[in-house]
Amino acid sequence: QVQLVESGGGLVQAGASLKLSCANSGRTFMYAMGWFRQAPGKEREFVAAISWSGDTTTYTDSMKGRFAISRDNAKDTVYLQMNSLKPGDTAVYYCAARRNSGGRWDVEWNYDYWGQGTQVTVSS
Repeated sequence: QVQLVESGGGLVQAGASLKLSCANSGRTFMYAMGWFRQAPGKEREFVAAISWSGDTTTYTDSMKGRFAISRDNAKDTVYLQMNSLKPGDTAVYYCAARRNSGGRWDVEWNYDYWGQGTQVTVSS
């Protein structure tokens, strides 16, 4: 059974960094894994995704250069390094995984599994 467990969220000041982790406890092959976030009163939005091999990554334009996604297949874990955090980054961050390659990577309905979310709060 696939279970995605996020960790690493917290309360930080603007300009700080955080590194989120997402562990796939089911040890099941996933074609790609990604991160989405949902701020209060807003729809969930795509952040970044990475292929199983790690060779392919994609980001929402506004987060390029500040956020970096990576994975460690030996640990079946995906990471999201977030730097220069802003109050606008405050949201619940969700890890997601997809089994297949079809469709866009930046839409949530192409993902098969989701974590419970981890809260990131950035104070000004």
